[in-house]
Amino acid sequence: MIETEIKLIFESVEAARQAVQTAGGRLAVSSRLIDDRLFDTPGQSLRQAGGSLRVRRDGARAFITFKGPVQPGAHKSREEVETSVGDATVAEAIVIALGFQPVFRAQKHREEYELGGAHVTIDQTPMGVFVEIEARDELIAPVARSLGRSPADYRLESYPRLWWEWCAAHDMPAQDMMLTDGAADLPPSRGASADRRSLGGG
Repeated sequence: MIETEIKLIFESVEAARQAVQTAGGRLAVSSRLIDDRLFDTPGQSLRQAGGSLRVRRDGARAFITFKGPVQPGAHKSREEVETSVGDATVAEAIVIALGFQPVFRAQKHREEYELGGAHVTIDQTPMGVFVEIEARDELIAPVARSLGRSPADYRLESYPRLWWEWCAAHDMPAQDMMLTDGAADLPPSRGASADRRSLGGG
């Protein structure tokens, strides 16, 4: 399937919730920790092709996802192939056995809403709060307007790219995007910091 989405920046979780709820958003999934690990070959062939491979821990659930290159357009659109898995640790072991290695880890608190035919998430990340709108092309602008935003506010970058830009702006070394209250039971990712700026997951 083709995933089409945009991100919007909000000053706080409370401001994002107020905007979404005032617009008529209906809570679909309560806030919980999302813990993602991106994988690539040692030569970073996925990154070079514009794709990504992700294993996600979503509360008690787990998923494995492939994303293809971003397609040109006013919104971020790309192929997404995803399925649930029984155990994220086992899924990661299979991915590693196939020759992939972890290159980036990212955590966020996410809550999900349904609004105007769109799937809307509020994400609390170490670099701030984002609202993602995922919907058909023609629905994104009306939903964004209902939140008080215009195309000038759209962010089409992936979370890894936004994170590396944020780290650079704050004179921080390249590192995984970890919440201070998130789990830290996995080793740091091994991807080279100079190359990880172009990671496409999220």
